[in-house]
Amino acid sequence: MTARLTPKQREANRLLAGPARNIMLRGGSRSGKTFILVRAIIQRAINAPGSRHVIFRFRFNHAKTSVWSDTLPKVLKLCFPALMVRFDKTDFYVELPNGSQIWIAGLDDKERVEKILGQEYATLYFNESSQIPWGSVEMAMSRLAQKCALAPEIAAATGRAFLTLKAYFDCNPPSKLHWSYQLFRAKVNPGTKEALPKPGDYAEMRVNPADNADNLPPEYFEVLASMSAAKRLRFEAGEWASDVNGALWALEDRKSPDGKTMPGLDSLRVAAAPELRRIVIAVDPSGTRGDGGGDNIGIIAAGVSFDGQGYVLQDGTCNLSPEGWGRRAVDLYHRHRADRIVGERNFGGDMVRFTVSTADKDASFKEVSASRGKVVRAEPISALYEQGRVHHVGDFPDLEDQLCNFTASGFIGEGSPDRADELVWALTELMLGPNHTKVTW
Repeated sequence: MTARLTPKQREANRLLAGPARNIMLRGGSRSGKTFILVRAIIQRAINAPGSRHVIFRFRFNHAKTSVWSDTLPKVLKLCFPALMVRFDKTDFYVELPNGSQIWIAGLDDKERVEKILGQEYATLYFNESSQIPWGSVEMAMSRLAQKCALAPEIAAATGRAFLTLKAYFDCNPPSKLHWSYQLFRAKVNPGTKEALPKPGDYAEMRVNPADNADNLPPEYFEVLASMSAAKRLRFEAGEWASDVNGALWALEDRKSPDGKTMPGLDSLRVAAAPELRRIVIAVDPSGTRGDGGGDNIGIIAAGVSFDGQGYVLQDGTCNLSPEGWGRRAVDLYHRHRADRIVGERNFGGDMVRFTVSTADKDASFKEVSASRGKVVRAEPISALYEQGRVHHVGDFPDLEDQLCNFTASGFIGEGSPDRADELVWALTELMLGPNHTKVTW
């Protein structure tokens, strides 16, 4: 059996082969985005002997389960049944008869990603890119640099001698604060907010479950119909959300039920903080191993001014070993001349205190313990924002995306709200008084 592309997939295929260097397929779930992108990469590998290509997800385990074990073999079987490839199950790449290779990687696997990024590639594909931090994308993009000649028959047909470099992306769209929206719709650099020098190099299109209906059971659309409006917007309609229904934070100003204006994050943004009365660094290992195998280690630097205004100074969230995140927290402690490091006890017990003291035995540390859930802890901090009492010093796209997906019913974004949770701890310590925390050292 061979695959027949849907009309939408054929349209996406033409876009992928077009002049844009960076291409995003965004849309609802089960719409065939991964299938068509993997197919395009295999075709590029066929067209250019000896070329290298890599498919990234944020977590290597997810890449292995989803792409390596499922989509890649399926695409090879349905679209390239006569192609004999070799699966290297040690380093996780497939090699084509012409010497081209397609690698699978997780950007959270430090040792493996360093090995992979030691090579250059003709194609980078960021799968489920809503889960990938912008900093990881920037790091990987430096390896989109392989100059590889096209096969003679392809060169003759196209009039080109070399394979063009391409970066592919896909996602179920999160909020408009996410770097994917900034890059592909707002056409600005997510880190600096400067206009892209070549906006035509960034193209995107929407591919939704309805466009893949022939390959889905009818019952799946009943599942989508039962979702909340916010989830249907994302997983069925494939649209970025400007304001998640019930979110505790929003990018733009909103009206309260009594008609008052509640400032959004954009209105509360400042270029620099004034002199600060007190600064803290909040850190939490979130119950994971902290070795690249689980959620990020949330680390937030924040301060309060002499007139009682809060300022978020830096998002230092990382995915490192205990030694690595302990050093990161202590580095921020010294860089911002903080008064203390605040660490959550719940999952780690004495681990945070021990890890911080190992990095610097003289760093002031305070242990906090959660007796209430994340939403209950977040609501008083959200109220401070609504009162215009908290400001962000610059842009924090990954943190702000989490905030805008934090609702009164819980967090509806990808993964764990590690950054948002540590922001709440930091501002609670600074602005809501000592009765909310317990000092142990």
